[in-house]
Amino acid sequence: MPATVRPATLADAPAVTDLLNAVDLIEIGRPETDLHTVEADLKHPEADLERDSWLAFEGGELVSYGLLWDESGGERIDVDHYVLPDHQQAGFDVLGSMEARALEKARANGAERAVVHLHLNVRPTTDTARLRERGWKDVRRYHVLHRPLDGAVDLPPAPPEGVRIRPCTTEADRRLVHRLYQTSFAEHFDFQPRAYEAWLSDIDADGLDWSLVWLATTDDLGDAAFLMSRNDREAMGWIRSIGVLSDARGRGLGGLLLRHAFAAFAALGRDTVGLGVDTSNATGAPELYRRQGMTVHYAVDTWETVLG
Repeated sequence: MPATVRPATLADAPAVTDLLNAVDLIEIGRPETDLHTVEADLKHPEADLERDSWLAFEGGELVSYGLLWDESGGERIDVDHYVLPDHQQAGFDVLGSMEARALEKARANGAERAVVHLHLNVRPTTDTARLRERGWKDVRRYHVLHRPLDGAVDLPPAPPEGVRIRPCTTEADRRLVHRLYQTSFAEHFDFQPRAYEAWLSDIDADGLDWSLVWLATTDDLGDAAFLMSRNDREAMGWIRSIGVLSDARGRGLGGLLLRHAFAAFAALGRDTVGLGVDTSNATGAPELYRRQGMTVHYAVDTWETVLG
C-alpha cells in the first residue's frame, strides 16, 4: 500500500521531533533533536507549510518528513529530508514532490533551473545509491565537533591588551552582529545574503538568549568579531556561528571568543559544547577548533541536484 502523504502543521512538531530523534539514534547513536528546533523550522518565513512540507505515513506511522524553503529568491533552494531506513519508497515519494516544488519555486523567481541543497549524515538512513541515480551528488562535507567542559578548568580568559569582549545587550549590538555575520561569512560556501529581519528568523531570534552572544573589539579596528551561541539544546551547549573580519584574522580573536564561550557554558553547568564547521573552510577554522580541544562528533554532507 502506498504511503499517505499530507502537509505538516505546527501541531505535527512533536511527531516530527520523534521521527528525527529516531533517525538521530540510528545515525549518531543518540537523540539530539529538540522540539523547539523543529517548531522554529516549521515557522520558517520562507516555507509555506501547505505547499512546502510533506509528512508520509505508513500504517499510521510517520516514516518520512520533508521541508523546503527559499532564501535566495533565485535558483538556490534548500530542503530537509528524513526517512526511516525500512521505508525508502515513501521517502523517495516525498523527495520527488520536493524536487518538483523546488523547480516550481525557482522558476517563479525567474530562474531557468533549481539548484537544490540537502544535508545528510555521512551514514544516512536515506539510500544514497538511489539518491545518486536521481542525479544528486555530495559536494561538501561538514563536521559537527564537540568538547567536554570542566568548570574548574574552563575559566574566563583574560583578553590581551587592546582587546575587549562584551555581551550583545542592545538592538544596536544585534544589528552589529548581523553586519559582522554578513561580512565575515560572505565568501563561505552556500552563503546567502540576508536582510536583518530575515536573518532574525533564520537564527530563531525569539528563542535566543542574547547574553550568550558576544562581540570582540580592538583598539585599532573597532568591532571586529562575534560569537553566537545558545543554551537551549538538551544534548549540549551550542556555538551557532563565529565570525572574524578578514582584517582581524590571525590575531587570536576567534580563540579568545571560543574560550570565553567555553567558560560561560561551564559556569551554566553544561558538560559539553558543540559546533559545526565546513571542512573545506579557507579561513583556518577547522585548525582553530582542533587547537581548542574540539573533536569530531559526526559528519554531514551537502548533497546537490540541478533541476530543469
